[in-house]
Amino acid sequence: MNTIRRRDLLLGFLIILAAWQIAAWLINRPILPAPLSVFLVFGRDMLNGELLGHFLISLWRVLAGMFLAILTASPLGLILGQSKQVNRLFSPIIYLLYPIPKVVFVPIILLFFGIGDAAKIVIIFLILFFQILVLVRDQAATLRPELIQSVISLGAGRRALFRYVYLPASLPAILTALRQSVGTAVAVLYIAELFATTQGLGYYIYFEGSTLLDYPAMYAGVIAMSLLGLGMYFAVDQLEKWLCQWQYAA
Repeated sequence: MNTIRRRDLLLGFLIILAAWQIAAWLINRPILPAPLSVFLVFGRDMLNGELLGHFLISLWRVLAGMFLAILTASPLGLILGQSKQVNRLFSPIIYLLYPIPKVVFVPIILLFFGIGDAAKIVIIFLILFFQILVLVRDQAATLRPELIQSVISLGAGRRALFRYVYLPASLPAILTALRQSVGTAVAVLYIAELFATTQGLGYYIYFEGSTLLDYPAMYAGVIAMSLLGLGMYFAVDQLEKWLCQWQYAA
């Protein structure tokens, strides 16, 4: 299965490259350079550290926002899922806030947190927080009370319940939320990095394309941001196979 998957991914990549090359020949304008010229600029700017520096800054912002979201949304989701009273109190608030596109909060967050890393991290945090909160809450609500009572009857305390019941039950929901949200998080990060900053892939793409009109460098930045999103997605996928081995036991 893994061999077929790698082969299919390689085939899809080659199809995209071929379509890109054909489009570059047909359009024949600087705004769409050929893949080879873009990859040469990508390699150059990665090796000289210019693009690599922006990539690492964007990666740090995504990872920091992801860590904070897991740290706060996971326990809250468990509480909401196991307490009907608490869930009834907070469900209307979640119901109203969850569907709102978090990108609309970008100007407000920038006003409160400034133009540094904090604002970008908070934006990523908001996107992932509600996804994790809702999925963990729904997952925790499916835990049967008699199962929990049976574990307690065996002498398990709060720490043991968390380690052997709540955490394993919530891990798939947390990782599913991360997988579903990582693309949106990277997209919103790009928008956030357009505002009053000189660091990050969003800035690099905009500056190279709109200010310097260096289109190969702009596309190199797009590739770097795409690799950031893909890398995060596949990392979460592998993390699930490692942490949730019981789901792949068959």
